[in-house]
Amino acid sequence: MKIWKTIEEMRSASSAARREGKRFGFVPTMGALHEGHLSLVRAAKAKSDLVAVSIFVNPLQFGPTEDLAKYPRSFERDRALLEKEAVDILFAPQPEEMYPKGAVTYVAVEGLSEKLCGKSRPGHFRGVTTIVAKLFHIVEPDVAFFGQKDAAQATIIRRMVRDLNLPVEIVVCPIIREPDGLAMSSRNVYLSPEERRAALVLNRSLTETKNRFDQGERNARKLIAAGKQVMAQESRVRLDYFEIVDPGTLDPVLEVTRSALVAIAALVGTTRLIDNILLS
Repeated sequence: MKIWKTIEEMRSASSAARREGKRFGFVPTMGALHEGHLSLVRAAKAKSDLVAVSIFVNPLQFGPTEDLAKYPRSFERDRALLEKEAVDILFAPQPEEMYPKGAVTYVAVEGLSEKLCGKSRPGHFRGVTTIVAKLFHIVEPDVAFFGQKDAAQATIIRRMVRDLNLPVEIVVCPIIREPDGLAMSSRNVYLSPEERRAALVLNRSLTETKNRFDQGERNARKLIAAGKQVMAQESRVRLDYFEIVDPGTLDPVLEVTRSALVAIAALVGTTRLIDNILLS
């Protein structure tokens, strides 16, 4: 596995892949890798001739009171995991490499970036779309892989790619869960044993909502109420939002007459977790 830390090195590797006619797959990450990330790597390996993974903790997507400084960083462990998965390229730039001094240019997907997590984390999705656009421009992949756990992010990135005519296919892969149902997340390491048990209420609430849907309920307000009732059983968890939205627009739906996304965000102690499930 080649490890590149500069934009020039990464662009040279990408140019070489294109000259050889190879299908180039890309998995952008912030490191602290877990099985969810590795599932994206395996999907990329299955659909590409060459796979690059980036590790970059993007300061632009963290708010002033958020966890940038303490965000888990485990580069050597991550490198070993990626080598085991036979990744071809690891792109691991420093912030000063990705953001030139005095940079004032951003990519914002207006009308979508203010929804779901964007409401409680102003500027978060602008930070995500800016860094992903930059990475796509540097790496120039044919196909890029994202996780369904970050469903709103995937919707926003797809819209950015469409609107900017970027020549990259977006593949969204299923959520990977722990055996007890907790969605895998790099932030799970923050949870104490008690908080870890409490966090299971997120998946239980989504499961209850889907059960009500499967039993024939189509009214979004009633489905949300059922999910919130489960959430209320766990006092350690503070709900940020529980919404049912159109997966393509992130607009709330009143009646679930076609595919809909049930999205949840909550604070478990001081750790913010998200999860979702699709109704169809």
